[in-house]
Amino acid sequence: MNAKIRKIIPQLITLFVVILVFGFFTYNAQTNMDNRGIEFGFGFLSQESSFDVQFSLIEYDGSHSYFRAYLVGLLNTLLVAFIGIILSTILGVIIGIARLSSNYLIERTAAFYVEFFRNIPLLLQIFFWYFAALRALPLPQDADPIMGVFFLTIKGLFIPRFVWENLDVFFYSVLAAIISIILIRNYAKKIQENEGKQLPVFYISIGLLIILPLITFLFGGVSLNFEVPVIKQLSTTSFNYDGGLGIPPELIALTLALGLYTATFIAENVRAGVQGISKGQKEAAASIGLTPNQVLKLVIMPQALRIIIPPTTNQYLNLTKNSSLAAAIAYPDLVLVFAGTALMQTGRAIEIVSITMFTYLSISLSISLLMNWYNKKIAIKEK
Repeated sequence: MNAKIRKIIPQLITLFVVILVFGFFTYNAQTNMDNRGIEFGFGFLSQESSFDVQFSLIEYDGSHSYFRAYLVGLLNTLLVAFIGIILSTILGVIIGIARLSSNYLIERTAAFYVEFFRNIPLLLQIFFWYFAALRALPLPQDADPIMGVFFLTIKGLFIPRFVWENLDVFFYSVLAAIISIILIRNYAKKIQENEGKQLPVFYISIGLLIILPLITFLFGGVSLNFEVPVIKQLSTTSFNYDGGLGIPPELIALTLALGLYTATFIAENVRAGVQGISKGQKEAAASIGLTPNQVLKLVIMPQALRIIIPPTTNQYLNLTKNSSLAAAIAYPDLVLVFAGTALMQTGRAIEIVSITMFTYLSISLSISLLMNWYNKKIAIKEK
């Protein structure tokens, strides 16, 4: 028996055992369902849901199907995950670099932030922002405007809504600017590698992002208006805002808690990544006339990212899965809408739980694939 076959046999045995165990539990579940007269199937997804959701990114009411309710919960979950990842990344990078500052006050403040937020359970932080901080805000009729158009109340944050005409033309101009920036960055990278020259890519990128959309705005028939929220009396004692865009307090509390909590771990990843680079490289870069900002941008961060990205990917996954705690404050995410209300109404526990688990698995795998691709892309390749 050669070595190749000896390696394959244990894998085949493991696969057989996994299939056997999965088959046993599947057969056992099917037998119990048959004995209780429970049918398995996904036909219920086309049935009318008969319940409303307080916040939705797409049109939805009780007359829509359970599948539509699933989409509402999924989009709300993705919204929280997206905002949380952006917020935690920005805060994490800033706090991580601040922890390396030679300024005692900045370094200690950053250290206090990390130790404070990461050592308080996430659920308690969500409760604090929702039940303590946001519930202390004024009622809509008592709220003072911020800059004349923003209103922060106990019912959420109300902001002006953009009303576009010929938005597709503006969108194409932004897309053209992004494609141009990518091409310019690739060209600048080749110039730097081959000739050692640095092109002002940052300023060119900013210029393209401003000039191209501005041209279409001025000459492409694109117009932009603002719909400002206006206070409206609903009943004798009830007031709310009409028009504009309303962000519910549940979304604000959840994203704040997830962002602030996850940022502490990303900050430590950033600090570890920067400290993992040899001090001699920093000194060598400084000796050839690079400024501290150039040393950080051109020498330290490109190498530190190899250390930072893998653990940061884990934090993105944790943030996405932790968003399921939204059910604790009644934010209509996938767990509350689909694995909660829909499950209780239909009684389809196995089907709904399976769909929910598969959805979170798919989201997590997608994030992992994207981050692994980026990690390979930024890897330093030896020539």
